[in-house]
Amino acid sequence: MINDPAYEVAPWSLRECELNLEVLPQSESVFALSNGHIGWRGNLDEGEPNGLPGSYLNGLHELHPLPYAEAGYGYPESGQTVINVTNGKLIRLLVDDEPFDLRYGTIRRHERELDLRAGVLRRVCEWVSPAGRAVRVTSTRMVSFQQRAVAAIAYEVESLDGQMRVVVQSELAANEELPSAKGDPRVAAALESPLTPEEHSASGTRLRLVHSTARSKLRVAAAADHRVDGPGTTQISAEATEDVSRLTVTSVLEEGQTLRLEKFVAYGWSATRSLPALRDQADAALVGARDTGWDGLLEQQRAYLDDFWERADVEVDGDTEIQQAVRFALFHVLQAGARAEERAIPAKGLTGSGYDGHTFWDAETFVLQLLTFTSPRAAAEVLRWRHNTLPAALDRAKQLGLAGAAFPWRTITGDEASSYWPAGTAAFHINADIADAVGRYVAATGDVQFEIDTGLELLVETARLWRSLGHHDHSGAFHIDGVTGPDEYSAIADDNAYTNLMAQANLTAAADAAERHPRHAAEFGVTYEETAAWRDAAAAMTLPYDDELGVHQQSAGYTRHERWDFDGTDAESYPLLLNYPYFDLYRKQVVKQADLVLAMYLRGDAFTAKEKDRNFAYYEALTVRDSSLSAYCQSVIAAEVGHLQLAYDYLGESAMMDLEDLENNSRDGLHIAALAGTWTALVAGLGGMRLFDGDSIRFAPRLPDALSRIAFRLQFRGRRLRVEVKHTSATYSLAEGSEPLEILHYEEPFTLSADKPVTRDLPEFPHRPQPAQPAGRAPLRRPKRKN
Repeated sequence: MINDPAYEVAPWSLRECELNLEVLPQSESVFALSNGHIGWRGNLDEGEPNGLPGSYLNGLHELHPLPYAEAGYGYPESGQTVINVTNGKLIRLLVDDEPFDLRYGTIRRHERELDLRAGVLRRVCEWVSPAGRAVRVTSTRMVSFQQRAVAAIAYEVESLDGQMRVVVQSELAANEELPSAKGDPRVAAALESPLTPEEHSASGTRLRLVHSTARSKLRVAAAADHRVDGPGTTQISAEATEDVSRLTVTSVLEEGQTLRLEKFVAYGWSATRSLPALRDQADAALVGARDTGWDGLLEQQRAYLDDFWERADVEVDGDTEIQQAVRFALFHVLQAGARAEERAIPAKGLTGSGYDGHTFWDAETFVLQLLTFTSPRAAAEVLRWRHNTLPAALDRAKQLGLAGAAFPWRTITGDEASSYWPAGTAAFHINADIADAVGRYVAATGDVQFEIDTGLELLVETARLWRSLGHHDHSGAFHIDGVTGPDEYSAIADDNAYTNLMAQANLTAAADAAERHPRHAAEFGVTYEETAAWRDAAAAMTLPYDDELGVHQQSAGYTRHERWDFDGTDAESYPLLLNYPYFDLYRKQVVKQADLVLAMYLRGDAFTAKEKDRNFAYYEALTVRDSSLSAYCQSVIAAEVGHLQLAYDYLGESAMMDLEDLENNSRDGLHIAALAGTWTALVAGLGGMRLFDGDSIRFAPRLPDALSRIAFRLQFRGRRLRVEVKHTSATYSLAEGSEPLEILHYEEPFTLSADKPVTRDLPEFPHRPQPAQPAGRAPLRRPKRKN
């Protein structure tokens, strides 16, 4: 999309200069607004045309049966799907009785802008109706960060050519017609009319609809109020039916006159609250929004984002596209988690219904990396949600004959919703990914109370899973057999290296935490003998290695498999999962997404520099990146082993995943983990940031030729740290926090104090031959800097 001439590259906004209906579904995703609780896709105000209507509340879902041709023990019986809730952003317009519909008449001007600092979506449209009447429509839309249950719109109509009669219809609309689901498994199942009406009302300028879901037994209330400013001819009426509550505003405008509507929308949902209680909840939020007023909401939004950018901004000199993309990424990841508050972060956030609105392992492994260092409170809330779902994970492990907790591969509620067990239940690494996120959060924040209240039990129960899932062989080595790692083109493998290394860290972290908090650990039944068994398993963990090739194996025996015929696979055959049977993929050397390479990033301590170099080259030749999750970690390791241009190319791929719709499915929502990966590729890749020794931070920065400078900010241990990297030096400073901070620059330790920046030289990086990728699967080369 960003390559379309309709889109401009700018450092603090995404601007569309003309309407292109061919990419309307994708634009609805990139222009989506959310706060982690409410999500509004960037649909046009008038509702039509559209690609995918979308209004979402985090966690609100419906259940549906999971059919199986052959039943099996332990198969999940019920699926979960996010549903399109009551649409509160709908504002229709009629000009002299002709609908304002951009498929008809003439568009003289159409612009939309997502302002990343103000946190609003602006729109300006000049349109001439088929009858020749010209109007200008302007709107500004927001989903409030400060007032969690509130969204709002300011909408104006101006006559451009004499007297005209206009009718504005502001609606709450439920059970909108949705496009049917397609064969792509990444597309959500469409549920027809999922909301059952319970109450509807319209009085004065107030609207309300209350609905419930049939199977999941959830209740949702939506309410709206308005302020109207227009000529003396303006009249208002309201009406409601079961699925539509509508305010109608009519006015006669002279040329140059405007009719302005401010719309405040509030949502509430619950599995337990009564209809009167939920109605009152939505009404109370609405009163708060109206009392704040439109200008007050804008001020709150700007203040919230000013604080965010002060602690999270990334500056990139030398590539204007990457600069725009990383801020776009930061904004959308913030939107996904800012006010989720003990809810999950879905793979698409609240920007679309892709993947049925499920959360996966990538929330902890990719998204929480960014949030931990920029919005740690939001990261903690996601982990508290995981902790709240622990009873379901304990039940699932028991069902599978295992100790501890088995967290679901994909879920909304905490129950497993994956019907394909080789790539679902067998992907046990999700449990270590959660433990890794706990450890990262505690290390970066020093939040001991969180570790006691939330982290400890998560670490203990996931460690118990690994100890029961794995086994010691006759020589004492510890193995974890029959599992699936991050690479979904391999399944049911023995000793997957990523899984084993992450489980090893999980076991050690649990034992360490139990020793730090023995009284609290005892409440969970942890004994010295149990922690000793965890340490024994961790110390004896198997890491497969091919002595002949001199590389680590993705799993035991992996390197003896036949290689995929990359030369015989044409471009139209990717992604392979849509064109080849999994049986064929599983028995060949072909990597969907970085697996061992991801392990080298998250468990870099387990590999030598030489091993990383050889492993990276070997798996580069096998990795086809049929997943949006791959490019960022390939960028991180490419930078670490010295392939800076390749690191830059992969950074570009991750950054442009949605802005260029590289996976051809941005219409269903943005790839939140890939967006987070853009930040990681810059901060952990080119910035070389790593945690070490539990609570310390290290940087090993380096830049590709094309970039002249990057600068980024982090939250770490109560301080706000700023790092600026140029080709020959790096400068570190404390932007906030009075306590000194110990840092490593490469292997050189130093103490950073407030108001005393420290500059260190960078070593020289020789240019190295770039490793090969599969035929036709190399990342697009980004342009070098012009002298």
